Amino acid sequence: MEQITSTSNPQIKLIRKLKVRKFRVESNLFFLEGVRIVIEALEAGQWITQLIVSRELLGSNKAVEVVEEAEIKGVPILEVSKSVFESISSKDGPQGLAAVAQQKWTELDLNTQPNSGTWIALYQVADPGNLGTILRTLDGMGGDGLILLDQCTDPFDPSAIRASMGAIFSKQIIKSTSQDFVDWIAKNGIKVTGTADSAKADYRQYRYPDNGILLMGSEREGLPDALAAICDDVVSIPMMGRADSLNLAVASSILLYEIASQQQAH
Repeated sequence: MEQITSTSNPQIKLIRKLKVRKFRVESNLFFLEGVRIVIEALEAGQWITQLIVSRELLGSNKAVEVVEEAEIKGVPILEVSKSVFESISSKDGPQGLAAVAQQKWTELDLNTQPNSGTWIALYQVADPGNLGTILRTLDGMGGDGLILLDQCTDPFDPSAIRASMGAIFSKQIIKSTSQDFVDWIAKNGIKVTGTADSAKADYRQYRYPDNGILLMGSEREGLPDALAAICDDVVSIPMMGRADSLNLAVASSILLYEIASQQQAH
């Protein structure tokens, strides 16, 4: 296998462009880097379109095994030099293993409900780290999927991928407009629990449905009136110090694990 040694190679230029959201959207691809996340993607199946390897940088036996197993399975492998790998890496100490993968989205079908279980819908979440952390928490508590409403950050942004710790490969992700979401909820009678600082219901005292959607507002603005209006109930997390709100990912985690706790109790 011929090794690529030029940072101006057309394939390397295309890989580098995947750090830009516009190109990720156009190509429906994304870039991921690191031994653990590549293993997660390989184990999830049918995600990786190309493995990128610098054998000079493979610093562990596990990384070498991953490459060998990928070769046996017929995964396309792009061999690059150390300097080329470092040119596409965003890590201080690159591990010599990265991949290009296919984005996967689930369509919002106005005529059908989601599979039973817990979903979370995020309105205009802006921070990719928050989005990735919420995916990781959703996976940890046994949730089913994520719905992104309107102008949300990209779940396939490198920061979101890192923060998800592999959950990006196990959760369904839907992209929708708020209006389509509202119509879908109304047509299918789906239970929705919203959140707001001003809500009177304490999140610990509320009885969450076994199958439903937790709806979270944006980091800056919270839930708009049109989305708050479709909620069966709205809950709040009491603030007992000087801060008047929690980080979106932290608040989502608290609520998701309260839902999980109630589900396990019966």
